[in-house]
Amino acid sequence: MYKTILEIDGMACGMCESHVNDAIRKALPVRKVHSSYKRGTSEIVSDGPPDEEKVRSAVESTGYHVRSFSSAPFEKKSLFGRI
Repeated sequence: MYKTILEIDGMACGMCESHVNDAIRKALPVRKVHSSYKRGTSEIVSDGPPDEEKVRSAVESTGYHVRSFSSAPFEKKSLFGRI
């Protein structure tokens, strides 16, 4: 799995978060996406590395600007995974 973190300009409320989340879900196969207008970020968890151009295009089509994109392998840590 991969975790991708975007820094996004322009989000100002919970509805902005929803618009960004919906755009990302429609453009890419993701397991989880969470945006925060207070932090100005979106976190995406996906099975493979996402296409940066598709992510940028999806977010910017909603009127927001992607300032940075970083993606790295991610291992889900759970309480029961340590046994």
